[in-house]
Amino acid sequence: MVERPAGVDSPPSRPVRDTLPLYAVAAVVTVLVLAPLAAPGYALLYDMVFVPRQPLSWDLVAPAQSLPRAVPMDALVSLITQLVPGWLVQRLVLGGAVLLAAVGAGRLVPTDRRAVRLFAAVAYAWTPYLAERLLIGQWGLLLAYAALPWLVRAALDLRAGRDGALARLVLAAAPAAITPTGGLIALGTVLLLVSDRTQPRRSALALAGVGILNTPWVIAALVTGAGGSSDPAGVAAFMARSENWAGPLVALAGTGGIWSAQATPASRAAPLVPLATLVLLILAAVGAGLLRRRLPPGAAVRLGVLAGIGCLLAAFGVLPGGDALLRWAVVHLPGAGLLRDGQKFLAPYALLLVVCAALGAERLVARVDREVAGVVLVGLLFLPVAVMPDLAFGGAGRLRPVSYPADWQAVAERVSSEPGEILALPLGAYRAYPWNPGRVVLDPAPRYLPGTVLTDDTLWVGDIAVAGENPRLREVRSVVAEGRPLSATGVRWVVVQHQLPGQVDPATLRDLQVVHEGPFLTLYRNQAILPEPAPPGHGAWAVVMALGAALLVVMAAAISALHRRPTAW
Repeated sequence: MVERPAGVDSPPSRPVRDTLPLYAVAAVVTVLVLAPLAAPGYALLYDMVFVPRQPLSWDLVAPAQSLPRAVPMDALVSLITQLVPGWLVQRLVLGGAVLLAAVGAGRLVPTDRRAVRLFAAVAYAWTPYLAERLLIGQWGLLLAYAALPWLVRAALDLRAGRDGALARLVLAAAPAAITPTGGLIALGTVLLLVSDRTQPRRSALALAGVGILNTPWVIAALVTGAGGSSDPAGVAAFMARSENWAGPLVALAGTGGIWSAQATPASRAAPLVPLATLVLLILAAVGAGLLRRRLPPGAAVRLGVLAGIGCLLAAFGVLPGGDALLRWAVVHLPGAGLLRDGQKFLAPYALLLVVCAALGAERLVARVDREVAGVVLVGLLFLPVAVMPDLAFGGAGRLRPVSYPADWQAVAERVSSEPGEILALPLGAYRAYPWNPGRVVLDPAPRYLPGTVLTDDTLWVGDIAVAGENPRLREVRSVVAEGRPLSATGVRWVVVQHQLPGQVDPATLRDLQVVHEGPFLTLYRNQAILPEPAPPGHGAWAVVMALGAALLVVMAAAISALHRRPTAW
């Protein structure tokens, strides 16, 4: 076939008959992965917490005493669920993430062969990276993963000077920037792919646009009372881990290696998995030259640098001396705690690996008969599913929707009438509820109950306790440990969650009035504290202004893209 140096899907756009199979395959993959979500309710798994209507509280917009790990994600969910129920939001974001990841990867491959695009779509939507981040509940990172191929495509178009590329770039970066990690990946992608000394204005506009999208979490980090340091124990807890006999570096090479064994599909422990990784790496090596020739000059190298940086960050904790350097950094460098779970930054590598492997498959089948080529491509199409079949049906049933007990809504309504600080007991960051059997989930109280909710921020990873950063929690934890009355802590409400591991000392609850008692929750009121909402500080308003600026940039980009106005960029 004729190679196209212009690269990625140059205008005019492809006919519907060429794009329809790609969308159809992407839809089938999405249904196969998320099939259990056809049932009503909420899939609650580790960090994935959705509630019927998330309150728009100041602590979700700009956490006053904790690091902004979910800024501006929580604020956006709170806004959306004022209009759309949480169960629908969950299905839209998860379905959109898998679907757009598959379509984006398929469209990014510089080829005219439909089967090659379909292979890239399936491979990118069925990586261990996607599976592990889905099973640990980090749906915000999945949106960044899904947006990445669209962002790369827009960046290449912008560098080539195509009309409307800047608007598309901002729109592609927007879903990535709802979390700090995704925002950094988007910013790094734009910095490496768009920067051009011959076009400084174009580069500056792109970087400024994506930079504004990142300002909400940056400002929230600057104004929080939690400080910028993290517990160095988290370096050992969150470093990449081995999934089979081949070790952590091979796991990372296959886009896996997440720190949590519970979030790893069981199939990743199979002894033949490293062999499948080797096959993928060989295909990628074969296709790398084709990618370099078909993309604009220097683009493939820039993508390689981006992927290489991601690999280095992912593997840094397991490299000689890397763990010691990370422990020093998380204590002395503000914000370095983001690097503890370095495997998150593998997304650019996963994309480049899949695109190169797809082109390697194209080169492979070009050397054989047409009939044999079809069989080979079909086999490669099903290879990711065959190697990791337990991603299907919501990770073999782990994404199983449940309903919240009626206690939760009753307590939320009672608390909303008398605003004040809320303490959730027994202390613990994650909960194993009997009504959510077989799964552990982040305490839903901060997202279900209106107001500032205090939940324990100490995270246990095996035998390692990773301390949180919230100074207010340290005060409350001391009172609970000593068995002193909680009425002296200044909290207005105490919610005791039942049928959970851990006990609540009755002595800590004396002087508190029971206002709701149910099978799952008991709500106590501290009558010594008046019901008055805490006024937001100047820092919180700064975050709101940053979020407003980011939304204005996205709206402007959307209007520009809809009107398809020619630009000078």
